[in-house]
Amino acid sequence: MKIKTTDYNKFLDPKVVSKISNLELRARLVVEGFLVGLHKSPYHGFSIEFSEHRPYMIGDDLKSIDWRVFARTEKYFIKQFEEETNLKAWIILDSSRSMYFNSESNIKKLEYAKTLSAALAYLLIKQRDAAGLINYTNKVENILPPKATRNYLNEIIKTLSLINASETTNTSNSLTELAEKIKKRSLIIIISDFFDEIDKTLKALKNFSFLKSEVIVFQILDPIELSFGFKSDSTFIDLETNEKLNTQPFHLRKAYQDAMKDFIDKIKHECLKSYFDYNLITTNEPFDKALFKFVQKRKRLY
Repeated sequence: MKIKTTDYNKFLDPKVVSKISNLELRARLVVEGFLVGLHKSPYHGFSIEFSEHRPYMIGDDLKSIDWRVFARTEKYFIKQFEEETNLKAWIILDSSRSMYFNSESNIKKLEYAKTLSAALAYLLIKQRDAAGLINYTNKVENILPPKATRNYLNEIIKTLSLINASETTNTSNSLTELAEKIKKRSLIIIISDFFDEIDKTLKALKNFSFLKSEVIVFQILDPIELSFGFKSDSTFIDLETNEKLNTQPFHLRKAYQDAMKDFIDKIKHECLKSYFDYNLITTNEPFDKALFKFVQKRKRLY
């Protein structure tokens, strides 16, 4: 797709981004569109130095302070160098078959999640943090340990581009295994629809608390999964078991909406109890909503 405009804000629209087949280009345009948006309401409190500096911390060499930035912002920032990294971040992506769903007007949940993962990795490595990638289905599929080099971003994006929705979901077992593998305190970013046995999944999520890791949860849903706005005489097919159900959605809508609300409220409540940053994102929402949540979390870490 040939880019004919410098207005990157349009590349925050999932429908526009989904037309670009190159995932690396998707990630770059999403991030650049987001950074442009940092200067506009409601993000005007952020600085373009986000990608090049980090806040001064006690113990830093005063010689490392960027006084030019201080003159503009009256805040102390340290210029980061290529080899410097603030933290190790793991992006954990659910690639089970339930993530393959989309309603007619929206992109597939997995495509949204892959683009978000690539954009997060791009942001992390751009600011000299170490980014790693894990994807799982009913088992852990790929593990790319966190690194902070720009060349490593290509490996992460290549792996993401090859991921297809497959197998059933076993989020609880996968997260339990990963909590045992990730030995050091990290930033854990989990992207999933969380369509699984929720009690087991929440118990597995809390394993990351023992590592004192910071956890960000992105629950990715198609809007119709919230509204149940299907037409009459619909056939529902379970993407993981292929079971079919013929019904009129009108008869189920209220009960479904109540059950979905309880499901989401439970995840949100348990995440907040564990001091996890929970975010519900639907696939029709611009990517800057999710990226802004991430930036807010990063600012609280330092």
